[in-house]
Amino acid sequence: MEWRDHGILLSTRRHGETAAIIEVFTEDHGRHAGVVRGGASRKIAPVLQPGAQLDLAWRARLEDHIGTFHVEPLRSRAAAAMSGRLALAGLNAVCALVGFCLPEREAHGRLYRQTERLLDLLGQDEIWPLAYLRWELALLEETGFGLDLSACAVTGAQDDLVYVSPKSGRAVSRAGAGDWAARMLPLPPCLRGEGTAPDAEVVQALRTTGYFLEQKLAPELGHRPLPEARARFVAAFSRTVQGAAKGDGDE
Repeated sequence: MEWRDHGILLSTRRHGETAAIIEVFTEDHGRHAGVVRGGASRKIAPVLQPGAQLDLAWRARLEDHIGTFHVEPLRSRAAAAMSGRLALAGLNAVCALVGFCLPEREAHGRLYRQTERLLDLLGQDEIWPLAYLRWELALLEETGFGLDLSACAVTGAQDDLVYVSPKSGRAVSRAGAGDWAARMLPLPPCLRGEGTAPDAEVVQALRTTGYFLEQKLAPELGHRPLPEARARFVAAFSRTVQGAAKGDGDE
C-alpha cells in the first residue's frame, strides 16, 4: 500500500533512537500517522516542526499498518509561528484541535484547504483571530455541529439576532429569547460575517464556538476534554484585547 499527498504537520514524537512518529493532516487522506526513519536526526528534526507544509509519500505492507513516511519540506511556518505569543498559541490550537476532532484516515478536503489558508496568515495578528474564528465555525460544520444563524429559532425573524441557543445551535432574536435571555450564548455580528468585527466581538464569538466544541463535539468523541491549547490561545487573545482597551482608556 502506498500513496503520495501534501499535508500539514500536526505533531511529532521520538520513536526509538533515531526515528520519529509524525501525525499530519493531508488533503486527500485526512489525519494520518506514520514513522519517519531518521526523523530524530539533526538533518530532519528541524524540518519536522508543527505547521510545516510537507510533501509526503506513505508506504505500508497492509493498509491498517502505521506505515512509514518519506517527507520533503515544502515550506516552514516556524518563523511566522515564533513572531509572537499569539501566533504560536494559535498554531498550537489549530494543530491540537485537528488532531482531537477529526477521525484518522478520513478525508476532509474543504477543511484541509481552509486550514492551510489559515496557517498561511500566521503572524498577521490584526486579521488572524477573525480568520481563526471562521475556521472554528468550519470545523464545527465539518464535524456535524454547525451553527444555524440565518433566522430566529423561535419566531423565524431575521432581524435583531443577538443570541445563540446552547441547545440547538440556532440563532435567537432579542424578542424570541424573552425570559430565557440569560441562558443564551452571545451572537455578535462577526459570527454571522457582518460588521467590522472588532477584536472584542471576536472574543465574544469564541466563547460561543468554544461552548459547542466543549459541550457538544468533545462529548461525542469520548470522555477526553478539549485540548488546553485552544483555551491558551483564547486567553492570550483576550489579554491582548484587554491590554489594547486599557491603553486606549489611558490616552
